[in-house]
Amino acid sequence: MTSSTEVSYKTYSGNAAENYERYFVPTIGTAWADVLLDVTDLNAGERVLDAACGTGVITRRAAAAVGESGRVVGLDLNPGMLAVGRTAVPAAAEWIEASAESIPCPDASFDVVICSLGLQFVVDQPAAVGEFHRVLTSGGRVAIGTGGRIPDVFEALAQALARHIAPEAAGFMRQVFTLHDPDRLRGLLTGAGFTQVSTWAQPRRVVLPPPAEFLWQYVHLTPLSSMVGAASPDVQAALEHDVTLAWAGHVEDGHLILEIDAILGTGEKS
Repeated sequence: MTSSTEVSYKTYSGNAAENYERYFVPTIGTAWADVLLDVTDLNAGERVLDAACGTGVITRRAAAAVGESGRVVGLDLNPGMLAVGRTAVPAAAEWIEASAESIPCPDASFDVVICSLGLQFVVDQPAAVGEFHRVLTSGGRVAIGTGGRIPDVFEALAQALARHIAPEAAGFMRQVFTLHDPDRLRGLLTGAGFTQVSTWAQPRRVVLPPPAEFLWQYVHLTPLSSMVGAASPDVQAALEHDVTLAWAGHVEDGHLILEIDAILGTGEKS
């Protein structure tokens, strides 16, 4: 087993939002942003809402796509995420601290609404998708991306968290993948009044850092940080040992490989 003196938990500094921008955005965040921006095909002058924007990986790229004649708003409930987003793109977008379930914008304010890897965390998902519909202009379009069924990499992490930390830690991991059914996403879109609805699973292959490195990066950019940080060094070492052992079969050239479906949904407001 890895000795407690070798565990790299404490080598990752910064708050969760800063670590999200530093570690999540360049890998998983960008993988989803790429496909959602591809399906929305933004045009100069369009008005775009990035709902549950996090630190704004889509916000900043949408701002570049629509140009100075367009408008981009990043909306998130987490003020820390918005603070990092404002620093990254201070003049290219507007930032609103609010829930996707109650968007403080007038009807028909936007041409496009994008929501990447956030809808699964919303308590009232029908209300949020209804809000997406409300703030879109007639002919406006929506694109939503979530994660597919929990892949082996994260299932192994969830099991190790339950074993060494707490059932609640494993519960967070599984919450990430709860909106994994394209039919459920279709139902949310059609139920909100969207037409021309399409939902599908699109395989994604994401190259991540080496296993131990990714483990502690992921812990430090999520709510897991406080739970794992409260554990003793020996427990942290046991967690690292079990997770990296389970991930050994998913390593190529020293990097952890994540094979996962992106669940995508698009629609229009008639």
